[in-house]
Amino acid sequence: MAKYHWQSQNVKQSGVDDMVLLSKITEDAIVENLKKRYMDDYIFTYIGSVLISVNPFKQMPYFTDREIELYQGAAQYENPPHIYALSDNMYRNMMIDAENQCVIISGESGAGKTVAAKYIMGYISKVSGGGSKVQHVKDIILQSNPLLEAFGNAKTVRNNNSSRFGKYFEIQFSRGGEPDGGKISNFLLEKSRVVSQNENERNFHIYYQMIEGANAQQKEGLGLMTPDYYYYLNQSGTYKVDGTNDSKDFQETMEAMQVIGIPGDDQTQVLQIVAGILHLGNISFIEAGNYGQVESTDLLAFPAYLLGVDPNRLQDKLTSRKWSGKNESINVTLNTEQATYTRDALAKALYARLFDYLVEAINKAIQKPYEEFSIGVLDIYGFEIFQKNGFEQFCINFVNEKLQQIFIELTLKAEQEEYVQEGIKWTPIEYFNNKIVCDLIENKLNPPGVMSVLDDVCATLHAKGEGADGTLLQKLQAAVGTHEHFNNWNSGFVIHHYAGKVSYDINGFCERNRDVLFPDLIELMQSSEYNFIRSLFPENLNNEKKGRPTTASSKIKKQANDLVNTLMKCTPHYIRCLKPNETKRPKDWEESRARHQVEYLGLRENIRVRRAGYAYRRVFNKFMMRYAILTAETWPCWRGPEQQGVLHLLRSVNMDNDQYQMGRTKVFVKNPESLFLLEEMRERKFDTFARIIQKSWRRFIAKKKYEQMREEASDILYNSKERRKNSINRNFVGDYLGLEQRPELRQFLTKRERVDFADSVNKYDRRFKSIKRDLIMTPKGIYLIGREKVKKGPEKGQIKEVLKRKLEFGSISGVSLSTRQDDFFILHEVQYDSLLESNFKTEFLSLLLKRYEDVTKRKLTISFADRLEFRVKKEGWGGGGTRVVVFQRGQGDLAQLKPGGKTLTVTVGDGLPKSSKPTKKSAQQSRGGGRINVASRAHQNGAAKVSRVPHNQPSDITYSSPHKQGRPPSTAPPKMGSQRAPRVPAHNQHNQGNLDFLNVPDQGMSGKQRKRSISQRPPPAPKPQPRPQGPRCRAIYQYVGQDTDEISFDVSEVFDLVKEDPSGWWTGRIRGREGLFPGNYVEKI
Repeated sequence: MAKYHWQSQNVKQSGVDDMVLLSKITEDAIVENLKKRYMDDYIFTYIGSVLISVNPFKQMPYFTDREIELYQGAAQYENPPHIYALSDNMYRNMMIDAENQCVIISGESGAGKTVAAKYIMGYISKVSGGGSKVQHVKDIILQSNPLLEAFGNAKTVRNNNSSRFGKYFEIQFSRGGEPDGGKISNFLLEKSRVVSQNENERNFHIYYQMIEGANAQQKEGLGLMTPDYYYYLNQSGTYKVDGTNDSKDFQETMEAMQVIGIPGDDQTQVLQIVAGILHLGNISFIEAGNYGQVESTDLLAFPAYLLGVDPNRLQDKLTSRKWSGKNESINVTLNTEQATYTRDALAKALYARLFDYLVEAINKAIQKPYEEFSIGVLDIYGFEIFQKNGFEQFCINFVNEKLQQIFIELTLKAEQEEYVQEGIKWTPIEYFNNKIVCDLIENKLNPPGVMSVLDDVCATLHAKGEGADGTLLQKLQAAVGTHEHFNNWNSGFVIHHYAGKVSYDINGFCERNRDVLFPDLIELMQSSEYNFIRSLFPENLNNEKKGRPTTASSKIKKQANDLVNTLMKCTPHYIRCLKPNETKRPKDWEESRARHQVEYLGLRENIRVRRAGYAYRRVFNKFMMRYAILTAETWPCWRGPEQQGVLHLLRSVNMDNDQYQMGRTKVFVKNPESLFLLEEMRERKFDTFARIIQKSWRRFIAKKKYEQMREEASDILYNSKERRKNSINRNFVGDYLGLEQRPELRQFLTKRERVDFADSVNKYDRRFKSIKRDLIMTPKGIYLIGREKVKKGPEKGQIKEVLKRKLEFGSISGVSLSTRQDDFFILHEVQYDSLLESNFKTEFLSLLLKRYEDVTKRKLTISFADRLEFRVKKEGWGGGGTRVVVFQRGQGDLAQLKPGGKTLTVTVGDGLPKSSKPTKKSAQQSRGGGRINVASRAHQNGAAKVSRVPHNQPSDITYSSPHKQGRPPSTAPPKMGSQRAPRVPAHNQHNQGNLDFLNVPDQGMSGKQRKRSISQRPPPAPKPQPRPQGPRCRAIYQYVGQDTDEISFDVSEVFDLVKEDPSGWWTGRIRGREGLFPGNYVEKI
């Protein structure tokens, strides 16, 4: 039989959620567990706090608003593993500890890192508050994704949406947790892709988006043709990507530029540059007397027009170069190879500077003058091994090597060193430390690293040629040839990275590392007629440059080390992304590929360190600050050594001695569950204090709004319907079912769905048979919940709650009521109508009208008549048809029902006049109202947590009765005879337990009787009399006296009945005290 996660609805248990719990810690067991979960569509798994994510290559169903609500504020163990759990943990830790957070997303190309980053940003945007200014920042943060993906992502052989740049996105927060700023740092855009791509790859997405998505006017203005026309696009022979709609993506890209605030003119210029680069690539060169010249001068006009430069000048700068000496300068004509290189250099420079402009535009739109808190999301290219690996792959793999070093430093090395420093008993665990590979690449001296040797060779390089790359190979062999992680091969060199051996082709290394844009080209662009293009080239060419020019490798080395320093200042979180196959198809698992990634990511060592180690550690004073509230001795101030205070707190929650160790400056807690125990105790303390504050505040507010609410509700029925004597002055409570204690009913609502009204009502079917339903109204609609017996399975025979109907506000067309004092009303809906009966119809209607108007922006139609029609549901082959309810004048306040065929006749006596209004009394004076009952809850509308059980309810099915001592019994009072008896309104009940600060709400029969007896109630006896041998009674429900002349009793208590009174307020004697109580809370014996 399938197992299901204990916390979530119908979530099948597959393998283990947290691989720390694996019985065997081997690569085989890890791979098997990940495979089992992947095949069952569970892509997330934990290793302690580290999240493992396997790319499903399809859209998964568990990224909706429902999951956001489920994971918000929940502890990690409460729900199945999810990226939302990690995101929520980051956000809460930032707020609680006032520390910056970051998440490092690592994995090879195509493992799903970019998508993971988007889900994190989307989650944080949803759960953080804020007004219009904050919403604007959120919009920009989210819209930056499609913009940067269009200009920075491309299809590679490994990944259809591969990030060809790295980014570190800091979302900045106010002290209140609202995102009010941000900053993007971008790394190493793969510029070479602009001018050449491998087979089966594409250039950056924006080119294809523009060609497919531009309108006719744009296409004409930009001179756009099909992709195969352009040299910069047709080298790979690939123009389309499965599952990608380039035209639709183009519209999203343009919309993103609008949201970010890029002016319309600048947007046009951006597209002109992109199109200009394409046209520039079509300029080819032929050899003419050892010199290169433009093959077709006609092709110069369009790129020159788009870039705003003179075509002749463009031709001149592409085929010649100015060399400047100390006192003179000469023009040197270039050969075809050099001219082609110059053209490509201009195209790459234009694109790279345009990309930097877009990043800066985003930063300007969301920058804030000072930093408070931040969450950083690092999304950087994954480790790459292609058939031909060049300088770009070398830089990408170096950055990934640095990130792996951070992971090792912080999760394996630092953790073990900390145990030694703190004197914790510990057995060291062996692991591969890749610092040796990082040093091989970036060392400056003794021996110099690959990058240092490369920079030295480039410093002596004066002209383009293959000789420089050969020199580099020789110097590398001399410098690091004996290194255990370095080898030579015929076309380059091999580095043994943490993720495997990579062979790098030396061809082009020096030229790409130099990354020099010749002054002639800068001058050309500075002569553009467009301010926008000139602004991309701000260099001052008159200044004499001294020293060695900055190379690409020195830039990436500096950026990588700056990034490491930034990450080290934050509290890190990790997502390790795995790619299950190379086919990019769902449910395709390549065992060898998965095993290789599990090995090089060091997951086995990670699990071993986690199992042997401690999940949580905190310096003593921070631990005290967080948990001091748990005991009176530590709050508000512990008098004594901090270490003793920490021990006192741990013992106060009865934590086992083997679950923690005291270090020299920190306390170490072994299991997450032990930490959750502390957190839960802390939450309860805060919850209690919050409830006390809420109770006082809500009572104050409720007193002010009490009469206003009744007045507004009364206006609905004014001059249209007779009123019941007992209900006109009744308090409004809202939740008469006590939903906070009713998970079986709340399961049909989302986690934080606010409840406006909840009550147990009578619903009448086509034969006018009464059926009990729990009616719940929220801002999302009206729920009617029934009960059914389970017919098969392990729960066969049990009675379960079932959602019988959900009514959307937009589908409700009106409400009908009679003019008499009955409690019937009809909800008219598009498909069929519902005939319902509720003692609290006035309250329900007033809330329904408000909610209906909020949602639909129009008023709900209410009609009053003594002959009402309603449509019934179609059943099988039979038609739906209509039924009629006729209301007639009779005797008494209780309605008498007489069904006959398709008509139900309701007879009831006269009520208060239609023009009756509530008595204007203060909440405290209103005898019928009792005290205002205010529950401390987030989702109820002025409702105490209470429950109603109607008198005529069948005893075999429990309705609306929470299983808690101090509430009415779980079965209803004995049902009446089989003949239809007059209905007796429902009883009051009170929710005790840890909510004993709540007063008993005034509702049901007792509430009505009390209001009627404001002036009739007999005075209590002046003093206790000797106990007579008179009648006695037994309490069916608990009652807590609300005034000094009332008595209190618990369920099943037996006491003397001194006097019965027609008003419903009887006099009794219990424990030597005599006083009043509601008669419908007891039975005579």
